[in-house]
Amino acid sequence: MNYQIVIKRIDTVNEVEGYWSDEDLVQLLEKFNYPDGATADKASLPELLEMAISDYEPNEAAEIVLKYKLPERLTEGQIEQIAHDMLIDKVCEEYPEIDMQGTLFHINQLLFKAYNGKFPNAKASIVHFSMTPNDNEPQKLTAENVLKLLNNGLSDRNLIKRLFENQMSQNIPFPEAEDIVWELTTTDDINYNLVTSENWINSEDINEYEFESVLEQIEDEA
Repeated sequence: MNYQIVIKRIDTVNEVEGYWSDEDLVQLLEKFNYPDGATADKASLPELLEMAISDYEPNEAAEIVLKYKLPERLTEGQIEQIAHDMLIDKVCEEYPEIDMQGTLFHINQLLFKAYNGKFPNAKASIVHFSMTPNDNEPQKLTAENVLKLLNNGLSDRNLIKRLFENQMSQNIPFPEAEDIVWELTTTDDINYNLVTSENWINSEDINEYEFESVLEQIEDEA
């Protein structure tokens, strides 16, 4: 199926609004020894949590948040190591398990704000684009569909194209797409917003802002 692609803009952000729910904030406040979060004004929860976190050493705070968000994915030793590494590097961009990079980004940025920059400042990209089929009714596209369709507009230095050249350009499955794309939203199956790491897609990666792409049906691997 032929598509007309228009990349409208890419916003670079320090945090993705709405990731941390009120319930998350209340539970984290309890873990940082602030038991009154449940009765606090909801609008004040982020500020209260920042203050509660800042009472701890940075690596201790990182361990607490990592244990809260990733208790089944990380061992005690891994949590200690990541908490240490987060103060030095953008672990959320380098961690080998791609499906954990988004969560690590959100944890990193929570700590970055609480400690006024003691943690490296990672960034996310929000890509606003449209994908209009030339001769068919619009259909809801998956992360895999979207990345394959974006391929023609991305430069060869883009990290996704460099690491997943075959998956991006050939008619084969691309399961990693679901982990590279943190959020994909649309209200009309034509105009989309995609959230990912700046490391995966940024404004310098765009070669073309208007182009055509062909979406083929993926051939299942035997």
